[in-house]
Amino acid sequence: MPSLLLVVLLVEVVVHVVNTIGAAAINNVLWNIYLALPTPVSKQAAEKNRLQKEYLAIRRDLKATSSQDQFAKWAKLRRQHDKQLEQLEKMKSSHDASKASFDRTAGIIRWCATSGVKFIMPWIYGTEPMFWLPSGWFPYYVEWVLSFPRAPLGSISIVSWQTACAAAVLLFSDAIKAVFLFALGSRNGQKQPVASTAGGASTTSPAASADSKKSS
Repeated sequence: MPSLLLVVLLVEVVVHVVNTIGAAAINNVLWNIYLALPTPVSKQAAEKNRLQKEYLAIRRDLKATSSQDQFAKWAKLRRQHDKQLEQLEKMKSSHDASKASFDRTAGIIRWCATSGVKFIMPWIYGTEPMFWLPSGWFPYYVEWVLSFPRAPLGSISIVSWQTACAAAVLLFSDAIKAVFLFALGSRNGQKQPVASTAGGASTTSPAASADSKKSS
């Protein structure tokens, strides 16, 4: 079984990654994975895509058909167009409802697996010391704060350890971003070599030469 110290750290890392990526992006990735599975929703999505392609094809034919010169063909295409559009709107509404339900379920599971675990762990392990401070190294008020709220005095509580892990993860993330931006800026900010003229000839413009002659 992994150490509780490591579990708390991993939970803080996961929470930070989820908050950094964003709930919408995570839901879209999970939704695409869900659509790749053999589920009724994936079959519905495939049927919607097929119907949309047929609708677009009929729409192109309808625009290319004259309502005056080819009225019979235009009327037939118009009926097919309206029927396909009605079916497509119904299917799109059903698909959007399935997507909204999936987002709600994914949001609940994501919250329970990240923030929910983060909030419930102090209630379960609130009285357990994460580790003990060296005896006599810190004054009473420091030991009391670090053991808050229910850990034994002289120890580090899970709340204090969570706070320290969250701060460390944030600092580490900011350091990675700074290094990445610095490396990207150094690459983009490299100076281009200046092309020199053959034989070391001066590249002074004629206007500048004329100005220099006038000043002399």
